[in-house]
Amino acid sequence: MEVKAHVCGLRLPNRVAQNAEQTMLPLQRTLLHDGWKLRQVGDHKAQWMPVSQFPTNVHLDLIHNKVIPDPFIAKSEGDVQWVGEASWVYKTLFSSPPVLPGQTAVIVFEGLDTHATVVLNEERILQTENMFIPQRIDVTKSLSRLVENVLEITFESTYLIGKKLATDDPSHKYGCWNVSLEIYTSCIADLFFSTHVDQSLQWAEITARCEINGEADEALFEVVFQARKVMGAVVKVVDGFASASFRTQNPELWYPARYGKQPLYELKATLLSEHHVCDTKRKSFGLRRAEVVQRGLHNASGTSFFFRINGVPMFCGGSNWIPADSFLPRIKPSRYRDWIKLAVAGNQSMIRIWGGGIFEEQAFYDACDEFGVLVWQDFLFACGNYPANEEYVRLVKREATASVISLRHHPCIVIWAGNNEDYQYAESEKLEYDPQDQVPDNWLKSNFPARYIYENILLEVTQELVPDTYYHFGSPFGGTKTTDPTVGDIHQWNETIAMAPVWHGTQEGYQDWDKLCGRFVAEFGMQAFPSVKTVESYLLKGKDDPERYAQSLTIDFHNKGSGHARRLATYMVENVPYSHSPFEYYVYCTQLMQAECLATAFRLWKREWKGPGREYCSGALVWQLNDCWPTQSWSIVDYYLRPKLAYYAVKRELADVTINLKRVVEEVPAGEHGRVESKKIHKVQIFGTNLSLQNRGYHWYTQSWDIVTGEVRRSQRFNQSFVQLPSNQSTEIAEVDIGDRTSATRTVFAAYMVDASGSRSQMRALSWPEPLRYVRFQKPRQFRMEVRDTAGADREIELEAEIPMKGVALEVNDESGDEVVFDDNCIDLVPNETVCFRVKGLSGGEEDRITVRYLKAGIDL
Repeated sequence: MEVKAHVCGLRLPNRVAQNAEQTMLPLQRTLLHDGWKLRQVGDHKAQWMPVSQFPTNVHLDLIHNKVIPDPFIAKSEGDVQWVGEASWVYKTLFSSPPVLPGQTAVIVFEGLDTHATVVLNEERILQTENMFIPQRIDVTKSLSRLVENVLEITFESTYLIGKKLATDDPSHKYGCWNVSLEIYTSCIADLFFSTHVDQSLQWAEITARCEINGEADEALFEVVFQARKVMGAVVKVVDGFASASFRTQNPELWYPARYGKQPLYELKATLLSEHHVCDTKRKSFGLRRAEVVQRGLHNASGTSFFFRINGVPMFCGGSNWIPADSFLPRIKPSRYRDWIKLAVAGNQSMIRIWGGGIFEEQAFYDACDEFGVLVWQDFLFACGNYPANEEYVRLVKREATASVISLRHHPCIVIWAGNNEDYQYAESEKLEYDPQDQVPDNWLKSNFPARYIYENILLEVTQELVPDTYYHFGSPFGGTKTTDPTVGDIHQWNETIAMAPVWHGTQEGYQDWDKLCGRFVAEFGMQAFPSVKTVESYLLKGKDDPERYAQSLTIDFHNKGSGHARRLATYMVENVPYSHSPFEYYVYCTQLMQAECLATAFRLWKREWKGPGREYCSGALVWQLNDCWPTQSWSIVDYYLRPKLAYYAVKRELADVTINLKRVVEEVPAGEHGRVESKKIHKVQIFGTNLSLQNRGYHWYTQSWDIVTGEVRRSQRFNQSFVQLPSNQSTEIAEVDIGDRTSATRTVFAAYMVDASGSRSQMRALSWPEPLRYVRFQKPRQFRMEVRDTAGADREIELEAEIPMKGVALEVNDESGDEVVFDDNCIDLVPNETVCFRVKGLSGGEEDRITVRYLKAGIDL
């Protein structure tokens, strides 16, 4: 996986300390917003240019000043590569508040990306080499009281520095912001705490601790819930620390979205000196008990790998996360919230933050805390072999420590993983890696020294700072190889995987996902085009651009996946009847194929969630939820938060209760050696999955139709069959014979479950002949679509057809089309059935705003 990110950038703060007139005044901060400007280092003709925003980034400022084009448009990305190989200097002027006797002035850099030299009044005060390590620099004696202070930050090219490092050590196998001024007498350097929820869930303990700079007498700790103080204590400051422990009975527990509420407490610490308030800090937290359970399984080798939250085993369906923009300062807290709300609306319970990205902003984790999304957090090592010399190891430990300290209060984070695919890289490059060798010094002498980081340094950091959160050496990791599907997690597409993968390698058919299962599938995916509107957003002339066709150079430039054209074409030609023209229909076909692929994976893997002792598969995280720029990729939602059809397919598969189908072929031989007269019987296996915590009972029935004529082939009414779906597991229901090949290839089969009262249809599933390219879809003559007004703010859409229709997709492309939100999409229709779902942003009678597409037979293209 590749994510393009800026090479040098400045993330500037929202605070600087203000005037303190007496020593016991509290720490104060003022904004340092204004006056920043930048220019290129070494270009004597370069003029100072104003910055565009805070936080900021070199590329954004150059775009703002019309020095470079927007890299997202057309092929402009190639025209701005020089920016990352240049050095840049930022400068601002500010007046200094007085620093009184006994006070300290520090400049706090919360993140400078990456190799930066900071100069204050012509004195170098800092050099950085890591954007994730905050820095606090004492400038008490460096500030000018008479004239304005000059602060300069010079960013060197991290790209060139990295290339030089690789050149200087050719024997190693490499693979591939805030600033504030604070003035204080004493302050809280860090507020941290640990929580423990007893296995009984009846009580919880909170241990709070403050690290203090300067002199202070006491610290007041308060635990607040729903704006009400529920616990508190005043404690003495001893040797720069203060701590207090609290115990609460019947705590309000934090649950993932599907399983309960997300109550959040607040810990408030107030620093006191001679009864004066010196500083105050707050952090929110949730009380929950999180475990990763690895134990033996019934009638299966290996061990389980599932998450148990507050005693509840979970099937974790969700997705992987990459940075949401190539230029990080553009991601506002509201956009993080929109992304997480979209994931929750899609029934996703976990997001994995990929190790090739960043430690996200607090707003991301705040949103996950608020909406109940579990977070799998990788440390930031990906797809390579990192050095482990003393200097680099010290840097890694500082980064890991700072990052864990920053994020450890978030209840959403339930696992830390050492890296992304680095053990996999070691296997593919045949590096020296012996899982049986447990001597760390030996690892450092091998050509895979990075193991020392994952199994020693990061292990120590997590054991010390987050001992109650599970640490996983890497992803994938487990067993004697990363490809072992019976232990730990796997990534189901790497070319070195023991089982043939989908997308990479031999490009196996996605209909066989059940054969490619693992205990926890942390990555898998399929590419598709984004919305046509998104494609048009990066074409210079939009809808009228001559490059607006599937195989154009510009469109190909906007796909960074290795071998994407060949791989996508293979899956398209093998599975769906498609055409490159019109372009809209081609885009639709790529999205439908992706939707079918991912839905099949979730459907078949959650089938292996069979209850206690039989957790053969406990999670699947699709690669990927989002994009960092307008592109064709594996994402199920594009850069502009426009869902692809796969988003809806995954949402349906991850619903609380589903009925599911899989077609199989059973061959009955004619004799001991005969083959010509053998008979193939086509069957449909029916199973249900109940991810809720209540046992559910349903009547179920089946029906099938001739795809060509629309005539009913077979119907089994619901009052003849009843199934009990135990909570939190899948259940096998039945196997139904649908005839020989001739009959089966013209049959669409449907299964329905109705609640025990028989009052209304609860859920449905359809099974079509595969591959879809063979199916003789017919043109509907009596298709009906109606937008109906309802009592609430939402409207309802009704769909009907007289013949079976595959993948009916609705889209609104007018100027306000992005305001229209469909609750479902890409719907399969069968005769004599009305499908109804909610929509926002449309009114009754506005059917003419909607464009309808559906899968056509190859002969009609």
